[in-house]
Amino acid sequence: MPMNRPVVVGVDGSPSSLVAAEHAARAALLRSRPLRLVHGYLHPLGYGVPLNPYDLGVPAPSEEAQKMLERTAAELTARWPDLVVEVRQVAGGPGITMIEESRQAELVVVGSRGLGGFAGLLLGSVGTQVAAHAHCPVLVVRPDEQPIPVDGPVLVGVDGSESSRLAVGVGADEAALRDVPLVLVHVSPANEERTVPEEIEESQAAYQAEAVRLLADASALARAEHPGLVVREHPVRAAGAAQGLIEASGTASLLVVGTRGRAGFTGLLLGSVSQAAIQHAHCPVLVAHPVS
Repeated sequence: MPMNRPVVVGVDGSPSSLVAAEHAARAALLRSRPLRLVHGYLHPLGYGVPLNPYDLGVPAPSEEAQKMLERTAAELTARWPDLVVEVRQVAGGPGITMIEESRQAELVVVGSRGLGGFAGLLLGSVGTQVAAHAHCPVLVVRPDEQPIPVDGPVLVGVDGSESSRLAVGVGADEAALRDVPLVLVHVSPANEERTVPEEIEESQAAYQAEAVRLLADASALARAEHPGLVVREHPVRAAGAAQGLIEASGTASLLVVGTRGRAGFTGLLLGSVSQAAIQHAHCPVLVAHPVS
């Protein structure tokens, strides 16, 4: 594994990608890693052209994109003189380019926006693709997340799955780097009014015992890695795990989620809770992939 893996961010000149570049710069400085600004470009004619592809040749990187990358790099180094920045254009679609780059990265940062700006499509297809398929952790940031929250705790969703254990480890590392508390959140179902009172009490007691056990295990895991870390356990009740995490994220500087929880189909690379969190959380979201 390369000792000095960079923090990689996709930049296309859009406001969303420039906010992502700023988050990436801060992440690189925290980790003492170089920052790599990457622009994935396609042939101007696209891939659906009715021509022999060999006649087209390999698409050339554009001068305009190079200037945009260099301008972004200059702005970031002007703000943070200690930052080491490299720029790179890659022949390929932005999603696949970032997934390939993630093989050598410490962290990949993506901005989120729906193509065509549909309000309902909060995370564009590129961000979703990268969050699901990357080979290292992925930080997803939205354009409205300026100013960057830095003092709030790091929040991690805990459900006892392998994916959640990885998220706890990544969250503990991140909280230690940022020097903020780690808050472990376990979501139990809200009360079902249809059941009779005795059953409510029994099920509540069972959920409470399970929450206490899962949070204690996660807490021990985090403290073993970072003995000085402030770790808080936060059991909540909500209609669903996603809703509970999204509500809790209001006071956080970062929400860390696994790729999939207990119900995860192996083919579904990003579980529904993680997808919902990425779309609707009130802070940046870190998807904890193992570094491969």
